[in-house]
Amino acid sequence: MTSPSDVDDDRGCLRLALAVPLALLTLIAAYFCWTALTITPSGTWDDDAYAGIVLSCVLTIASAGAAAALWVVPSVRRAMLWWWILPALLLGVVAGARWVVGG
Repeated sequence: MTSPSDVDDDRGCLRLALAVPLALLTLIAAYFCWTALTITPSGTWDDDAYAGIVLSCVLTIASAGAAAALWVVPSVRRAMLWWWILPALLLGVVAGARWVVGG
């Protein structure tokens, strides 16, 4: 006979296992968001800097989207609380704003 507490005991391992890819995707998003925010073009003619900003924003949004897609899976949502995805989503919003304003 199994009790409901057996399922709860497995959530700790599941949460730890799912935290690794979610944290890695969030760190990747944070790195590229930082890159997008720190690139400063030398002038309006500096197409390479603008291309770097756009690329960094796209990579930030892609990794934040991948983290969100991972979190949307029902088994992941049951194991991870909603605030686990919040940093990645905020980074995606910041990158989107940087793309619109400075890209």
